Parts: sequence; structure tokens; C-alpha cells
Amino acid sequence: MEPQSQAHRVFHLTRKRVNGGLEEFDPLALRPALLAGYRNLTRLRYDFPLVLNRNAVNGYGIRSLSGLIDSLDLPDGERDRTRGQLLRLEEEIRVLLASGASGTLAALWDQAACRLGLQTAGLARLRPALEHDAEVVDCTGAMPVRVLVHAWRQLQANKVSRLQSAVGRLIHKLGDILREDFVRSEAGRSAESLKAAMGGGHGEVFDFDALSELLIRSAPGSALGKGHRERIGRLLSVLESHRLFTLAYGSGTEAAADGCEPLSFVFDNCAAAVKAYRERLPRVVELAKAIALSEYEVKGEYTAANYDPFFDEFGEHMLGPKNFELFPDYLVCLNQQDLNSADNAVLPEILAAGLPMKIMVQTDDILEPSPFGGHLSLGAQCKQLAAMAVGLNDVYVLQASASHLYQYRQRLVDGLSYAGPALFSVFSGESAQAGFLPPYLVAAAAMESRAFPAFSYDPSAGTDWASCFCLEGNPQADLDWPVHESHYQDEEHQSVRERLPMTLVDFVACDQRYAKCFARVPRSSWGGHMTPVGECVADEVDAPAEDVPTLLMVDDEDRLQKVIVDDELVREARRCARMWHSLQELGGIHNSHAERLLARERDAWEAQRNQEPAAAAPASADEPPLEPVAGTSATTVAETAPEPSADDAYIETPRCTTCDECVQVNGEMFAYDANKQAYIKDSGAGTYRQLVEAAESCQVAIIHPGKPCNPDEPGLEELLERAKPFL
Repeated sequence: MEPQSQAHRVFHLTRKRVNGGLEEFDPLALRPALLAGYRNLTRLRYDFPLVLNRNAVNGYGIRSLSGLIDSLDLPDGERDRTRGQLLRLEEEIRVLLASGASGTLAALWDQAACRLGLQTAGLARLRPALEHDAEVVDCTGAMPVRVLVHAWRQLQANKVSRLQSAVGRLIHKLGDILREDFVRSEAGRSAESLKAAMGGGHGEVFDFDALSELLIRSAPGSALGKGHRERIGRLLSVLESHRLFTLAYGSGTEAAADGCEPLSFVFDNCAAAVKAYRERLPRVVELAKAIALSEYEVKGEYTAANYDPFFDEFGEHMLGPKNFELFPDYLVCLNQQDLNSADNAVLPEILAAGLPMKIMVQTDDILEPSPFGGHLSLGAQCKQLAAMAVGLNDVYVLQASASHLYQYRQRLVDGLSYAGPALFSVFSGESAQAGFLPPYLVAAAAMESRAFPAFSYDPSAGTDWASCFCLEGNPQADLDWPVHESHYQDEEHQSVRERLPMTLVDFVACDQRYAKCFARVPRSSWGGHMTPVGECVADEVDAPAEDVPTLLMVDDEDRLQKVIVDDELVREARRCARMWHSLQELGGIHNSHAERLLARERDAWEAQRNQEPAAAAPASADEPPLEPVAGTSATTVAETAPEPSADDAYIETPRCTTCDECVQVNGEMFAYDANKQAYIKDSGAGTYRQLVEAAESCQVAIIHPGKPCNPDEPGLEELLERAKPFL
């Protein structure tokens, strides 16, 4: 082994620098090559910032600023000019938020327009269409709680409105029953009551005494007994006096219409939420009982003999999800650092007991070193809590990075709407050790690197795992690591495209605490023994080898650098991949049970085919071809299909991840089948250059361009050279 490669190997195994030649690793000066294009997020159009409109008429008032800008109706005649101004305005709002500004959309719009000097008539006409009072939030550590509370407010306002409407209807119906009964009573048919009902202006026309005597003799009396009337009166008293219409949102003190002190349902610890729940439970039981009894009363179905035994025993033990669905839910917002406090020790019991509480646990740092040493934590406490909640089978669970909360907004709303407890585990990316990276990029990198994968578990979606558990939204979920294309220039200033996996090592390299796990290699010491870390983490063999895992990074001047990765991080990446495999199995991806069953069925099919006669009698030329047997599987057809020729362009369709890259190159050449997987529709509908470019941009390298159809196409020599890796 050469001295340089030996020194590299020693560092990889021991973190010791021998014979010089290795330089210190500074995570503030280097970043993974895959993150090189995201130095300035304010110049990119993506999901953030978000616009939270509390007065939204449709939906839940959570929109992307980019989406809102795109939805504005631009004036005719100056559409292009106004569009350009809007994009500049949008970028400036991002700059303001990145510098610490906050406020409503209208305020930030005006501030950005003033800074840019964009006081134009076109923008002035668009301003009235803005959601003026909407709050604008960037992807910071405070964002997850603000988004969750916003969505919760919208849902609770709708829930309280429905409850108020239902109770109001029952109050009106019960009042009608009592009024009708009074009209039939002697008091209701007295001369004084009749005169009051008709009005004083008819006193000389009617003889109310005679009319009262006639009605008392001819009409039936009261249909309700004294006990029945008293029961309806008690129901009306309960319905009219409950306080669940008067909600306080967080620290708000909005006054209720009836003057009652508003009730808060948002808490920052579990103990306070449980205390409030216990204190209010008797009133909830009383109101739920009153609503159920009132429904029977207004339908005329109530009979004491049938219902009194049940309602006399009605208590909290008889409340279920359907009952709690009527009333406001409790929202508890926690940080992972608070989980070990005494106030939150009851969190598992809350979930197990099925209390009507929605709990968010936010994690700001998933690479915090364990006090006991050993493996990286990777948010272990929050992941354990989420796994426990999923194991309870009746808790809604959503785990996601803050960078993807906008994409998961419907799942967020589904969890808040779920008739039972819900747990939201969110990684904010607000880590002080991330150095130069903004929280959005840290959170997105955690999800891309499988350090904090996203999943949801919805017990109301079905009775099996395939219906309830979902991994949708994770990038390239069928692979161990998402693969992306990196563009850079080599020493000869030639453009190079390289496909790199985003592994756990890339994510850890952004954290200052783990600088000791890396060593930068001067360009003069680069050699063939330096193997991309993506290849090393894919190898489960831990025995020493000559290859040294290296990670491609870029410096502040975008120059390519290589750093050696120590053996401990390589093992941690493999462990992370194994944890991801477990999630894949739960999500139905590469399920080992299904694959074993498929293998057994394939072996049985092969054995049955081998038992058939070795040679069948040749078919007559006049005999029509055999029709395929009904029920023949697609797998069988695929296995008997001939292998495609290397000269023909084709796609390994079953491996397609539906990334849209090839379809965007040429929608006539590439298309999707019924399974939303790509195939070559017509290779002659475009150029060979488009075939090669599609192959290069394919995230899973499944496009094979074959040979060019047109031998006269310009630049074929270069294109054939580029196509070699994909043939």
C-alpha cells in the first residue's frame, strides 16, 4: 500500500493523522456537493414562506407565497411586465423574512415594494386581491407550531359552529314542544292567554271567556306529564348554559357574545391539558347526555321505560370518539427537550387512553450526541414515541420534517380532524450546529438522507397496514438513498455530471460537532483507492478493504473537494439504511414476506413448467394461434418476453419512480402507462440527443438510449460517447 493511501486508511479506521498530508475539516467552509446549488434560498421559488389566512373561506387558509403570487389575475396588456415585478417582489419578501422581519402579507408587500421602488399602477391594482390580514411565516423553528395552531383554529371554529348550530336547533325544537304543550293546557287556553295571543286590538270582537270555555271542553288537554315537562326544562337549561362556544386560542382573550370567560384548549404541557380536561369532563358528559336525550325528544321516540335505565347510568365511561367528535379538541405543543419533565410524563397514557388531544412534539436537533456514547440518536426519543403511538393502533401519527409540512398539510388536517388522539412528530431543522445551513435546508436534508423519514398512520383509513400506513412523499422511496445529479467542472474546465446518492454521511457532514469524523484530502493526494461513500455504505461487509470512503464536497468558491469519512459514520449510515428498510416493509416496499411468497410461487411455476413434456407437437400451419389463457399473470408474460436489443431504445419500466424528467424532455417520445410508470412511446418522435439527455437526467438510470435512428443527426460522436454508460 502506498504511504498516502495507507495514511488515508489509518484515518478512516482510527481518526488518526499519520505521515501528514491530511487537512482539518471545517464544516463551515465546506458543504456536500449535492447542496452546492442552495447557497441562497431567497432566490429560489419553493414552498416557503407560507401565508396563513385565519379568515379563509375555502380550505384551511394555508398557502404557499409562490402559489398565491401565481394565482393573481394579471392585467391584460402588461402581463409580462407585471409578472416580472411580482417575482421581484416575492424574492424581496423572502429576503425580508430571512433577515428577521415579520408581519402580515399586506405589510410585507408594501415594505418590499418600497425597498425595490415598485410603486406601479399594475401592482396597485393587484393589492386589493391580497389576503391582507394573513400572516406570513418562513421555515424557522417557530413555524411548525404556528402552522399547527393555525390549522387547529380553523377546524375548531368549524366544529364549534356545527355544535352551536346543532344545539340551537335542539333548543328551538324543545321550545316548540313546551309551547305546544302549554297551548293545550288549561292555562294556555285561559281567557287571559287567548287575549294575549290575539292582541289587545281584538278585545271588542271576541268573547275570550266563551272561547276559552269552548276550547277547554272540545280540545284535548296537555299531552305531557309534569315529570316530562320538567325533564325538557332541565335539558333546555343544560343546552342554553354550556360554555364550549367560547374558545380562547392560545393566549388570546377574545370576549364571548354571552360574556362568559373564554376557555383555552391550547397548552404547552400535558399535565395542564389533562387537568383542564378533568375539570371540564363533568360538563362535557352533561352536555353529551343532554344532546342525546334531546334528539330522542324532538323525534318523539323517548320513553322512560326504554331510556331511563341507560341515561341514569350515563357517565364518562360511556363517552367514545363519536361523542368527543362534537366538542373542541385539546392541542398540546411540546419540544423534545420537554419530554422528560414531570409535566409530560403522562403523554403515553394520554395516547393509550384515547383522550381527545392532539399532541405535537417538535425536535430541533436529531444529531445530538448520546450521553452514553454509541450510535447517533437520529431523534431516537421522538421516533420511539411515534413507534409506540403507531403500536396502539387507534392513534393518528404523522412524522415529517418542517420542510415538507406544506406538502403534508392535508395529512396535518386529517390528523387534527381525526376522532381520537393524534401525534405529530416534526423535525424543525433549527439546529445551532448546522452552521451555514438555514433550517429549511437542514430539515429537507434530514428527510432526504433517511435520518428523519416521513410517514403517516391513519387508523380511520382501513383495517390493514396497506390502507393505514403510508410512506408517500419520501424522495425515491423504493431506493436506499435518493440519487441526484451533481454538475461541476473538472480541472480541465469540462462540465461533468455525476449521479450521487444523498446518504446519512452527507447530512452529518453539515454538523460542526462531527468535524472530527472527516479529513480533507489535498488534490495532489487523490487516488484510485478513494471510493465514493455511497458505494461503501451499500456494502454490508465490515471487513477491512483497500478502498477508503470519501465524500464529495465544495468550498466557498465552488471548487470540488474530497474528504475521508471515518468508519464509525459508515457503520451509522448502514444502520440508518436498515432502519429505512424496516419502514419500507411497513409501507409495502420491498416487503420480505411478499418477496419470499413471490419467489416460492415462481419456483413452483418453474417446477410445473419443467414437468411438462419436453417437446410439444408443432402446430399446424392452418391452426389458429392459441389465445392467452384467462388469468395469466403479467409476471409470466414478462418472464417469457424476449430481452430488448441493445440497439433499441427502451426503459426498465417496472423500476420507474415517476419523476417526470423524461416526459418533460419530450412528451411524444416518453409516456406513462396505467401504473404511472414511463415507457418509450415512440423513439422516432424526437432526436437521439433527447434520448441521451433523458437517460442522463433519469434519477434511477433506467433509460437505455440504444443506437441512433438518424445516422445524419448532428453531434452523434459526442452523443454516442455520452450514451455508453446507459447502453
